[in-house]
Amino acid sequence: MERPAWLLAAAALVVLVVINGLVQKGFFAPMVLQSNLTTFLPLVLVAIGQTYVILAGDIDLSVGAVAALVNVITVSVMAALGGSAGAIAAGMAAGILVAVACGLLNGLLIAVLRLQPMVTTFGTGIIFSALALWVLPQAGLVVPDAYWSTYGGAILDVPTVLWILLLAGLFVFVLARLPFQSWLKAVGGNRSGAFQSGLPLTGIRIKAFVLSAIFAGLAALCLTGETATGDPLMGQSLGMGSISAVALGGTLLSGGVGGAMGSILGALLLGMIGNVIYFAGLPYEYQTLVQGLIVLAALAGGVVLARR
Repeated sequence: MERPAWLLAAAALVVLVVINGLVQKGFFAPMVLQSNLTTFLPLVLVAIGQTYVILAGDIDLSVGAVAALVNVITVSVMAALGGSAGAIAAGMAAGILVAVACGLLNGLLIAVLRLQPMVTTFGTGIIFSALALWVLPQAGLVVPDAYWSTYGGAILDVPTVLWILLLAGLFVFVLARLPFQSWLKAVGGNRSGAFQSGLPLTGIRIKAFVLSAIFAGLAALCLTGETATGDPLMGQSLGMGSISAVALGGTLLSGGVGGAMGSILGALLLGMIGNVIYFAGLPYEYQTLVQGLIVLAALAGGVVLARR
């Protein structure tokens, strides 16, 4: 039931790659491809995490705020410890731990206290944004040179961003073959039936929110490497962008059907849409309108095919 929608996203991505090759000069040059992947990667990561929440029938609007909070915590710890290799590792670890805490808070509020997911994550997102501004009121705290140069460079002659994408894809591939993803689909597709079958609904939903926050944290680390600075307003578009990417990849927003591999395609598809619009030379005032119409058409097609 999911396969046609997954194929739709893949086919649309191929078409947009061809069009992009025509409108963007040197699109297939290695440096241009690396630059595009660097731009698209944060949304890809957030979309992966968002998928697991949506599969369980929930939604996470706080991912952008989580990314901002992780960013300012990471750069603040690095700066406080002097910017050495150990400081970089400590900053990254602190950022991911903060992401885990944010995911746990969302999961506990929603799965244990049974608060409404959309309203709750909207509210916690405001709290996380306020904390980010409290930690770093203004953008501009610079990260160590070793951090951004490694992120923008290569490991074993392979761009670091490509390694990250491959590792994320491997994680998605492995998790799709573990019982946990089937449990998520069961919870999202038929929550009462999943409960009656003995599945630990509370634990499953909490883990989904933790995964979502961790991937938002990883996206923040990527954004930190890309911008080489701390910014408490970072990642504001990631929330709605990730939801769009998930739907474009064939996952039903009502839960129970889909997978994160399709969400990766959906995120790349969104990035390519933006590229085509920009390099086609459309006036700025029309770019957002055209992008919105394309996304709506793709979402509608994905939903129709996924329900067949």
